[in-house]
Amino acid sequence: MDSKNNPLSIKSFNFALKVVTLYKDVIKLEKEYVLSKQFLKSGTSIGANIAEANGAISKSDFSSKISIAYKESLETKYWLKLLRDSDYISKSKAEELISDADELSKIMFAILKTTRINNRI
Repeated sequence: MDSKNNPLSIKSFNFALKVVTLYKDVIKLEKEYVLSKQFLKSGTSIGANIAEANGAISKSDFSSKISIAYKESLETKYWLKLLRDSDYISKSKAEELISDADELSKIMFAILKTTRINNRI
């Protein structure tokens, strides 16, 4: 699948760019390295797993990679909430990124639901 014409690939890449930008701000301005590193890893992993799914060798492989990306989006929301509630990032910035992660999660969940129903995985 061509990631240039794939809305999920585009959205996850743009999300990863926001994650990297926020990570750079948190380490520079707040000098926080542990929570933000976890956030960076999970937030960028979403798009990486979607890229792997696009190159899957089977329907099962595709479903597995999308499932991992979905779980990474849930983990990313956890880290965002923790960074927000510990006052490392603003509530507005957290809510913006949580909303973006929710959108990705909903798309991936719909893909998983359709893939697994159609293929009985």
